[in-house]
Amino acid sequence: MTVSPDAPRYLALGDSYTIGEGVDTTDRWPVQLAAALRQSGVEIADPQILATTGWTTDELDAAITEAAPQGPYALVTLLIGVNDQYRGRDVERYRERFAGLLDRAVEFAGGDRQRVVVVSFPDWGQTAFAGSDERGREQIAREVDAFNAAAQAVTEAAGIAWVDITPLSRTQGAMTVGDDLHPNGEAYRAWTERILPAARAALAE
Repeated sequence: MTVSPDAPRYLALGDSYTIGEGVDTTDRWPVQLAAALRQSGVEIADPQILATTGWTTDELDAAITEAAPQGPYALVTLLIGVNDQYRGRDVERYRERFAGLLDRAVEFAGGDRQRVVVVSFPDWGQTAFAGSDERGREQIAREVDAFNAAAQAVTEAAGIAWVDITPLSRTQGAMTVGDDLHPNGEAYRAWTERILPAARAALAE
């Protein structure tokens, strides 16, 4: 489908899950989401993705400042936190940094909170990669839940849409690329289906 040069713009902020580590560009979930929106009759441009594998909240914040994306965007998505959790950072400090990023996401959406969608991060403890992590799968799951709960509380208190893909990720442990950690295109397709209703609502007039 041809995308109009005047189509509403979409900014996707995140880390390896947003940039789609190990998958083709078309399999990245923000790219799949834009395609799904167009297929459902909602005009949207392909996403401008600001994300890199390994980024924590503070690293994403610094990258935003350096890149200086120019809003307003019709849709902004935010998925960040797994690297804060993986590195053993404090959950309360994560909450503060996440809140700052959420404020920036709203700014990019022209101050319209309806235009922002936040996505939880997956439980990577279900993957083969996690088998060698000394924390063990149960501890990783508890940490993932704690970090996501902090982000969800901030998001919902701000009146912004929250999409929880974490339970879904716990059924997708074998659906990874060659590193045995990051989701494959099929897994991201399932994420896209979960995110699509919130994105459609965000773009509703």
